Amino acid sequence: MRLLLIEDDPMFGKALVRGLKRNGMTVDWTRDGHDGHAALQRAEHAIALLDIGLPGMTGFEILKAARSRKAPPVLVITARDRVEDMVTGLDLGADDYIVKPFELRALLARIRAIIRRVNDRSNSLMSSKEITLDPSTYVATFRGIQSTLSAREFSVMYALMERPGTILSRGQIESRIYGWSDEVQSNAVDVVIHGLRKRYGKDIIHNIRGAGWMVTRSGA
Repeated sequence: MRLLLIEDDPMFGKALVRGLKRNGMTVDWTRDGHDGHAALQRAEHAIALLDIGLPGMTGFEILKAARSRKAPPVLVITARDRVEDMVTGLDLGADDYIVKPFELRALLARIRAIIRRVNDRSNSLMSSKEITLDPSTYVATFRGIQSTLSAREFSVMYALMERPGTILSRGQIESRIYGWSDEVQSNAVDVVIHGLRKRYGKDIIHNIRGAGWMVTRSGA
């Protein structure tokens, strides 16, 4: 999962990026409100984590500007613990609001909950035909046997299983797993998918010649 972090505190931001990456996420971090607003408008990310007290443009201003445009869901992360600030953030369009300091696992749970709502899923588990993916543990269950995916394997499977039945091109998958500073390796997606098909069988991920890859909807 690729996240946008808009946070001006260098120590907090650095620690948060480290923790999110440890949990298999790709993080693009900007420290300025104007840059964050521009990045949000590009809608490249699955979700944005937004501080309120930013230089250039406040988090509230970013939310207000983003409200009328297509943008990823936004989770406000802030030290402002007043009810008035929380109400303002949510009324301006934030999908959730968490007050610093917080435990990383609490933030991750809120991210998963928002993503479920956005994708209209009531269950935290993602399913496609014979395989089930647990985003909270990276555990894939195939024919009753559980195995833990690597961060890159999880990222590719997550991208495909977000929309079973939808073909994703190499470029679309790369945009989900690489951040701004990452060097895109030309065959990385192919290598990961080859490994997953070798482990679980070719029917787990269908190769649509000339178009990309897809997983099958459950029950199809």
